[in-house]
Amino acid sequence: MARIIFKCPYLKGGNNTAHLSNLVKYIATRNGVQKFSAENKNLPATKKQAALIKNILKEFPDSKNLFEYEDYIQNKTIENASDFISIALEHNLDVTAKKENYVDYIANRPRVEKLSSHGLFTSGTEKIVLSKVAEEVAHHEGNVWTPIISLRREDAVSTGFDNVEKWKDFLESYAPTIAENLKIPIEHFKWYAAFHNESHHPHIHMICYSTDIRRGYLTKDGIKNIKSGLVSNIFHNEMKEIYAEQSHRRDNLKAESKKIFLQLIAKMKTGNVQNPKLELLLLELAEKLKLTKGKRVYGYLSPKLKNIVDSIVDELAKEKTVSDAYNLWYEMRNEVLKSYSDNPTDPIPLSKQKEFKPIKNFIIFEADKLSKNEISLSELEDIEVDGEYENTSADNFLDKDFEEASEISAFTLDEIDNESIKEPSIPHVKWSEDYKKARKLLFGTENEEPDFEQAMEIFKSESVKGNVLAVFDLGRIYADGLGVDMDIDKAQKYYAKALEGFSFVENKKPWKYTQYRIGKMFAQGLGIEQNYENAAEWFEKSSSQKYKFAEYSLGGLYYRGQGVEQNYGKAFELYQQSAKQGFPYADFEVAKMFRDGIGTEKNEKQSNIYFKKAFVGFEDLEKQNRDDKLQYRLGWMLQNGIGTEKDIVRAKEYFQKSAKLGNTFACYSLAKIILAEENPAEEEIKSAIEYLKTASDSGNPFAQYALAKLYYEGKYIGQDISKAIELFTYSAEQDNEWSDYRLGKIYLTEDNFKDITSATRWLKQSAEKGNQFAQYVLGKLYLKGEEIPKDVEKALQYLTSSAEQGNQFSQYILGKTYLIGEGVAKDKETAVKWFTLSAEQGNEYAKFFLENMDKWHEPSLGFAVSRLFHHMSRILEDNISKPKSPVSLTVDSKLLRKLKQKKMTQGHKQDDLEQNMSL
Repeated sequence: MARIIFKCPYLKGGNNTAHLSNLVKYIATRNGVQKFSAENKNLPATKKQAALIKNILKEFPDSKNLFEYEDYIQNKTIENASDFISIALEHNLDVTAKKENYVDYIANRPRVEKLSSHGLFTSGTEKIVLSKVAEEVAHHEGNVWTPIISLRREDAVSTGFDNVEKWKDFLESYAPTIAENLKIPIEHFKWYAAFHNESHHPHIHMICYSTDIRRGYLTKDGIKNIKSGLVSNIFHNEMKEIYAEQSHRRDNLKAESKKIFLQLIAKMKTGNVQNPKLELLLLELAEKLKLTKGKRVYGYLSPKLKNIVDSIVDELAKEKTVSDAYNLWYEMRNEVLKSYSDNPTDPIPLSKQKEFKPIKNFIIFEADKLSKNEISLSELEDIEVDGEYENTSADNFLDKDFEEASEISAFTLDEIDNESIKEPSIPHVKWSEDYKKARKLLFGTENEEPDFEQAMEIFKSESVKGNVLAVFDLGRIYADGLGVDMDIDKAQKYYAKALEGFSFVENKKPWKYTQYRIGKMFAQGLGIEQNYENAAEWFEKSSSQKYKFAEYSLGGLYYRGQGVEQNYGKAFELYQQSAKQGFPYADFEVAKMFRDGIGTEKNEKQSNIYFKKAFVGFEDLEKQNRDDKLQYRLGWMLQNGIGTEKDIVRAKEYFQKSAKLGNTFACYSLAKIILAEENPAEEEIKSAIEYLKTASDSGNPFAQYALAKLYYEGKYIGQDISKAIELFTYSAEQDNEWSDYRLGKIYLTEDNFKDITSATRWLKQSAEKGNQFAQYVLGKLYLKGEEIPKDVEKALQYLTSSAEQGNQFSQYILGKTYLIGEGVAKDKETAVKWFTLSAEQGNEYAKFFLENMDKWHEPSLGFAVSRLFHHMSRILEDNISKPKSPVSLTVDSKLLRKLKQKKMTQGHKQDDLEQNMSL
């Protein structure tokens, strides 16, 4: 692993350095630093060199930590001995040299890299006069620190720190950190440095002091901080790899430890007790807490009670799962520490490890509940809900919206005209050559980028001539912001004019094409108030003439029950009629209905056939018409492996094309793909955030939700909960049940935004839309009766609604409630039903109840022990260092610490149960 040697002595006067000065003179005149020929450098070190090294190690024992000494021990050659002797002397010039000589030595030493006539440099461009600096340092009455930073040659090359220019740039930016840890105000801080480009171990010598001699001192923590900063800055990429490995080990630890912990608990509760002492200690603490007044917090307990708590921690540490996890945690901790500490520490008892203090308060919290004989649901608060579980539910919701909101682009329609136009200015429908050219310019081709400006000019020219198609497209341009600022009002004016034009053409002579176009405008509310009944009437007229586009659109209205009575059979019939005429949009809908068994019998084989036909048809259409909706649809099918093999690379290509044309769903999908990647590049992350912002600003509710989630978590962008609330609210106003849910959780759990009235309002709004997680949270709130009035009847209603959707946590709570009979009649049969459904989904607590239901009556002690083990794994996880996001801003550490401490003093765990809907 990469490592830095960092030493920070200081120059001072004294009378005990005479023999050391003699040593310097001795070394300077003997073979130790004499030049040697290239052919002799690999010969064994001489006896005189060995004697000198022995003398150096006696006087300067910490020289054993130098890279050069490691090289010498591995291969005792003349070259390695000479390198060690020279560097050991340099590292101890604070003892052996005079101040006035030190400056000259580091500035003019052999192999120093020079920016001018000497090697000394500092910040800025001011020319350094060597004699003047030497005079300043020699006569400075305060301490002069002489930091030395040394790297291995291979590390210096790989990181780019093998030249003086790189070091100068770095130290100019890092100097404030050094000053801060030397306790020197930056305005009083003076520093100089020189880079010695040694063959094996290039290094930097610095001179640092305060112009105010009263300022400046260096502590062990200061040295640690400086070195830690050097490591994280110089070895940035390598540290990221270490952190990634830590995360991998942490995940493995978490999965394995959960399994072993639950096995241990099951043995304890079935009578095969492996650690009865742990139970007895918990019971003893619970009994003594009954007689204790004041706060139930470790710092406020009497010494006797503290000893019991410490004993419980040490007893936990004896369990192999915990000891193995603790040792692994220490190993990973030292792997980082040894980058900037020469002497990593040995493990200390778990009860003495300050990073694990939270387990003590958690033990007290659990024992206190035992002392009060409370029935608690707190084991659920320590269960981490599988993020994929919520993610799948959310994706189904988004996919449903995509599938139901599918629409035919106007640019996929037949290129047909009405009768020949005698008066050009009269409204007409004509796919003229100029109109076709404008369409190509608007959407671009395989080889040409769109030219919005020229397209706009031609569309305007065509609209003046009376071409209603061009008028409609002008509305589209302003609606989507294609080459212009988005302007919905102006778009609606053009749409209204286009509707008048289509109506004029239709009134002159009824035509299936204009009937369909008018119907679409009523259905979408373009240029007129949305009216599904009117849309259905126009589609009926057009579809009666076997117009496949109208058949498809009318099928959609029957499917959703919009403007007509819902009729899945009729919808399937219309979709099939359209599909038989070779329309891929209809193929897609027929495939879905065969897949889901809606309006017809389920038929997976037929479903796959129609999906494949749809994909091929969409690709053909896209080649003819570079339309954003087609491109988005193709990207979506490739992303999800629908009708084709899953291909994320091609999906991104289609999404990118669609996004360029202003499709907000494509922007959202691109961001979703990028942010789901394991290690997205910094530039990719930035582009993903921009895509989300673009889609969010355009009113896309899913982009608003996704962006709000990033602001809430502080992931990739600075945490801003107020901004998150604003975006969640915009999204919620567009009927997004997940935004309702998130708002409810924020107002429920965030201390600075806590508002139980708002929390329940948003959660109820989400629950009414069928969100199982909102129902679950409300059920718990009503059952506990801590933050809102207890109402077991309402609790059971919400929990049952959630459980019937397959929520294993609601199923578990229902099982426990009916088993214990909390506010409801005991019903073992119903309890077993819900426990079984929960256990089938892998809920270990539900399995435990099923296996041990007849063996004991009160589970509190067993779950208290279980929670101790689980909480221990959480603390181990939380204390493994994690890398910072390349573009994120972090929450103020002091504020975060205060919030965590506040929660711990209240007996809460550090973070609440949170289900995560990933992008």
